[in-house]
Amino acid sequence: MAKQETKIVEQNVLIAERVPPGDKWSLLGEEKVHPSLTDTLEAYMRKTGFRGNYRLEPLNGNLYAIDAEEIEVEKPKEKVYSIYGEYGQ
Repeated sequence: MAKQETKIVEQNVLIAERVPPGDKWSLLGEEKVHPSLTDTLEAYMRKTGFRGNYRLEPLNGNLYAIDAEEIEVEKPKEKVYSIYGEYGQ
């Protein structure tokens, strides 16, 4: 039996925004300002238990957690033709 093909689908989830000036960050929904990016990541990991990858957009002041999910790719169904008596089988 052929192995089912899969692909990884990623979604960026905004988790923190930079608080100027400098490298201070605040997790969304919290008033606390963390003194560094590392402290922010540590706070998020402790709060959520997330152990994945992150995306940083320093020019926009955004920090994202990358939510990745492996999904099965459906094989396209072979087209059948009624003129050959295949329709409905």
